[in-house]
Amino acid sequence: MPQSAYNRVVLKVSGESMGANGGGIDPDAVGFIAGEIKAAADTGAQIAVIIGGGNICRGEALADAGLHRAVADHMGMLATVINALALQDALEKLGLEVRVQTAIAMADVAEPYIRRRCIAPLEYGRLCILAAGTGNPFFSTDTAAVLRAREINASILLKATKVDGVYEEDPAKNPRAKRFRTLTARQALDRNLRVLDMTALTMAIEGNLPILIFNLRKHGNIKKAVLGTKIGTLIT
Repeated sequence: MPQSAYNRVVLKVSGESMGANGGGIDPDAVGFIAGEIKAAADTGAQIAVIIGGGNICRGEALADAGLHRAVADHMGMLATVINALALQDALEKLGLEVRVQTAIAMADVAEPYIRRRCIAPLEYGRLCILAAGTGNPFFSTDTAAVLRAREINASILLKATKVDGVYEEDPAKNPRAKRFRTLTARQALDRNLRVLDMTALTMAIEGNLPILIFNLRKHGNIKKAVLGTKIGTLIT
C-alpha cells in the first residue's frame, strides 16, 4: 500500500456532499464519501474530518431570512453533528474505528472536543470526526477546519468540494476560466476568490498552513491528496 505524503491531515467535507440534490442525507452519497476516506486512511495517514451541515441547515441563510445570527449559527452547528453521526456509521461499517467529537457538549451522542483527546486516537490509527464547528456563532466550518488543523499540528488542510480547484473566474459562467495550480493565501484574499472565508485564510497565513482544494466527487481524489499527487489547487 502506498504511504501517505503527510503524517496528519484535516479533511474538510461539505454538508452538501452528504445530501441528495443538496438536501437531507443520502445514504449512497455518505457511503461514497466513507469509501473514499477509508481508501485514504489505508495509506497510513492520520485523518481528522471536519463536516459541514449545509444539506440540513445553513445558518447564514436562516440569518438572512430573519433569525438572529447566533441562533441560526447554532442550528447550523447541530446540523453538522447529524452529518457526523451518519458518516461515523458508514465508516464503522467499513471496519474503521471512529470517534465523533463536538465543540458543543452533547455527551449522549459524542465526546467533547479536547485537543489531546483528538490527537491520541489519531496516533492509534483511529479516525476523528470533529463536529459543531468552533462551537461559536459567526465562524464558518472553514474557519473551524483551519483552527483544528493548527491545533492538532496537521501538515495540510484538504478541502474537498464540488469543483476541481480554484479558478480565476466562475467556471460555470466562463467555461474558459483558468484554474490555478498553485496560489498563495494572500493572492486569494487580494483577488477576492472566496475559496475560504477571510477569517480562515488569515488564520492559515498566520499558521503557514497549506490548503489543497480539490473535487470530492472524483473517485480516488482523497487518497491522491494524502499521497501528495498533484490535483486541484494548492494554496500556500
